Amino acid sequence: MRLELGKVFIKNVEFGDKTIVSNGALKINKNELKEIIKEDIRIKDVEIDIALPGEKIRIIPVKDVIEPRVKIKGDGNGFPGVTHKISQVGWGLTNALKGVAVVTTGDIVGIQEGVIDMWGEGAKYTPFSKTNNVVINIKPIEGIKEHEHEEAVRIAGLKAATYLGEAARQIKPDEIDVFEIDSIAETIKKHHDLPRVVYIEMLITQGLLHDTYIYGVDAKQTLPTFIHPNEILDGAVVSGNCVAACDKTTTYQHQNNTVILDLYEKHGKELNFLGVILTNEKVTLEGKIRSCNFAANMAKMLGAEGAIISEEGYGNPDTDLLQICKKLENEGIKTVLITDECAGRDGLSQSLADAVTEAKAIVSTGNVSHLVKLPPADKVIGSKEAIRNLSGGYDESICEDGSIICELNAIIGSTSEIGYHNLTAKMY
Repeated sequence: MRLELGKVFIKNVEFGDKTIVSNGALKINKNELKEIIKEDIRIKDVEIDIALPGEKIRIIPVKDVIEPRVKIKGDGNGFPGVTHKISQVGWGLTNALKGVAVVTTGDIVGIQEGVIDMWGEGAKYTPFSKTNNVVINIKPIEGIKEHEHEEAVRIAGLKAATYLGEAARQIKPDEIDVFEIDSIAETIKKHHDLPRVVYIEMLITQGLLHDTYIYGVDAKQTLPTFIHPNEILDGAVVSGNCVAACDKTTTYQHQNNTVILDLYEKHGKELNFLGVILTNEKVTLEGKIRSCNFAANMAKMLGAEGAIISEEGYGNPDTDLLQICKKLENEGIKTVLITDECAGRDGLSQSLADAVTEAKAIVSTGNVSHLVKLPPADKVIGSKEAIRNLSGGYDESICEDGSIICELNAIIGSTSEIGYHNLTAKMY
């Protein structure tokens, strides 16, 4: 399967009479975009703002972040099974508006949305302080149920990203990245002298607004699934969860999964990248055993000699992470774990909720409990009061001068467990 990803670099975003890309800038017809979003009868009103890097703007509460894209050659467009009919992505040519992100915000859906600061201390911790953000502030109709609210906001963001992506349809990309992996049989034959490595990506699938979708299917209804990495990079996996903001894997991060990109970089040189196993994180012991067994057995049947496992969330999913690790190591498959830590504000508490002796190689993506102070913003998109209800925030989070004190828990992408940021933690 061969995917060409065309990069159209965008340096600025502004409103205009027509939605187009011109001279490295994305111009947006705000009214047209609003009408598309308001086609959903569950949405009472929507406001659209632009937040650019360096501006003293705070976006809160953030639910999801999505990269605008358009399919030029291949099946379908957008997000199959969610915003468009089912089609297989992962091949052909897709153009992406690099440097642009759709950010959804508005009334709180759960309690685990987050914060994006476009400047200052907070900007250090989120990758989305560096993107030109089109912020979709959604107000649902009265009396809407939480799961309907989440779905309305999720689909609104995906529709907005698809609409903006169309602006790149006639644009010649500045760069084209090519992603291609042969069949398992062919790649083993071709790279027989290189270690065979599989990537196991854990997905939040705990229900109660903690969900992820694969081709539109709620992943908690599935068993672990082997998938071509190109499909993930091309929009097959969509975030639908309200898990803690720090380690939520947003749709944008699925589209730009850094573990996959790094494995591609080393494929055929240092290792043989076999593909990706998507596994769900269950809340029952029976469910955990079933999924962990399936994921580990699948890796063994693929002939993997090494595995990288990335977690999503912390606490309850730590058990899934470590049980998969234990099973793989006992089968002789060398395993590296990527996870953040919930080690308390002083960093002295037990980092994970579970432990096994087989977990010998762990990459830390930071301590979710680390306390930070964010300076007052000139403009808040959304509601500054939301911080009181978010994970990592509390009643006294808002200071008299308008600054915010919170844990990294509350900052989108700050401890991303696919490594999409610049934090880690070290033992001294």
